[in-house]
Amino acid sequence: MTGHRSANFYDLAAACFPADAESTFIELESGSRYSYGDLIAISGRYARLLADLGVVKGDRVAVQVEKSPEAVFLYLACLRAGAAYLPLNTAYTRAEIAYFLGDAQPRIFVCDPAKADALAEVAAEAGVGAVLTLGAKGEGTLAERAAGLDPAFDTVACGPDDLAAILYTSGTTGRSKGAMLTHRNIGSNAATLHRVWGFRPDDVLLHALPIFHTHGLFVAINCTLMNGSAMLFLPKFDADAVFRLLPRASVMMGVPTFYTRMLADERLTRDATAHMRLFVSGSAPLLADIHEEFSARTGHAILERYGMTETCMITSNPLEGDRIPGTVGFPLPEVAVRVADEKSGQPVAQGEIGVIEVKGPNVFSGYWRMPEKTAQEFRADGFFITGDVGRIDGRGYIHIIGRAKDLVISGGFNVYPKEVETVIDAIGGVVESAVVGVPHPDFGEAVVAVVLRKPGLAAPDDAAVIRICKEQLANFKVPKAVVFTDELPRNTMGKVQKNLLREAHKGLFDRHAA
Repeated sequence: MTGHRSANFYDLAAACFPADAESTFIELESGSRYSYGDLIAISGRYARLLADLGVVKGDRVAVQVEKSPEAVFLYLACLRAGAAYLPLNTAYTRAEIAYFLGDAQPRIFVCDPAKADALAEVAAEAGVGAVLTLGAKGEGTLAERAAGLDPAFDTVACGPDDLAAILYTSGTTGRSKGAMLTHRNIGSNAATLHRVWGFRPDDVLLHALPIFHTHGLFVAINCTLMNGSAMLFLPKFDADAVFRLLPRASVMMGVPTFYTRMLADERLTRDATAHMRLFVSGSAPLLADIHEEFSARTGHAILERYGMTETCMITSNPLEGDRIPGTVGFPLPEVAVRVADEKSGQPVAQGEIGVIEVKGPNVFSGYWRMPEKTAQEFRADGFFITGDVGRIDGRGYIHIIGRAKDLVISGGFNVYPKEVETVIDAIGGVVESAVVGVPHPDFGEAVVAVVLRKPGLAAPDDAAVIRICKEQLANFKVPKAVVFTDELPRNTMGKVQKNLLREAHKGLFDRHAA
């Protein structure tokens, strides 16, 4: 039974649902709509099915499906059943899925009907209890088996430190790590963002983000739930659909790519955005010139914020006050941020550059089944070492300078260079490769491979390198460009100096280049 002391995020959100159950929660581009009553009933049936299949509190439910209202209801059903929701990028390959299922050992795996045959064997090898399917239009065995079940479901009571989700993130070893997020983590962050971004009862969110990622799931959807309001739900960013629906929205959340594409469209004008209350950007750095150009065209200063898979959101530019291009604003309420020397952990002087560390109710509980790695990433006083390098200016604004390690964030997705290098280095004719991230006007950063080839006819060209990468890696990890070189820069210890490669190729995707 759900008690008044339950910290289950679903209970927190449900307390904010509108009194009228017929109020719209999701509206699709087609005009089809799902009410809050639908949310309650469908998530209840799905939760009942999960429980009938043996899911108990703490079990994992892994999900790799296309974006749909039903996928949102499945997320909520997992919370209601007390399970840990484990969303997986739809671009992940069979080999990548095999790793995640083997590591997380979920009770249930839900996948696209078109991939069910190919992934059933992988799931069986990982010991998954059952495989269900869910398609982009809500079709599949999940809906079929849940259809006749009682929608009344008593949400499982959870404590604040109980597991709500596991999101995999690339890390410094090249092995993906499962960040364990609790009900306190996602609940506190949703409540804080709802408050600091000034959500109003009549707000309508234009949602064009993926929902296997922190931004689209825990920021966009959770804020909407906490507001008891509606979303205009697009399967992906499409400029025509965005401009068609924009007049009915008041809030839009996006990645920098969305805004560069909007700027490239003559329909982006002051009149077209006059009714909008807020544009938010995150998941990748928003270039200052994009911020300034958008403001000049529309009169709206995009609100940039900063977060990580492990921490949900950490900082935000202010709703009221200066939103300064190139900064990510101030720490959120109840979140402490400091800049420290990476090795000693001692705070640096104001304005000096160091590693960003954070502490608060938003910070995850650790990496799934990796206690030693978890311990390495926290200071003795509980601050989490983000691995991002930055500084805090005299006004208190936080500036992200880069990353202490070589993680690339392209289009909001984490790419660990070693994983890409391993694929490229195995190609016949390649001596060695170095993968770096360089500025890109659409993706924030683009993955670039610098390749040292063996002399001779067997050496691959750039098309061959990209083709082989596409066969083995999710598309967002595939290099946007391959550069061949006769020599890789190294330090006296023989280590490739990636900072020099980034500097050498930083203008490769310059949007102002001829």
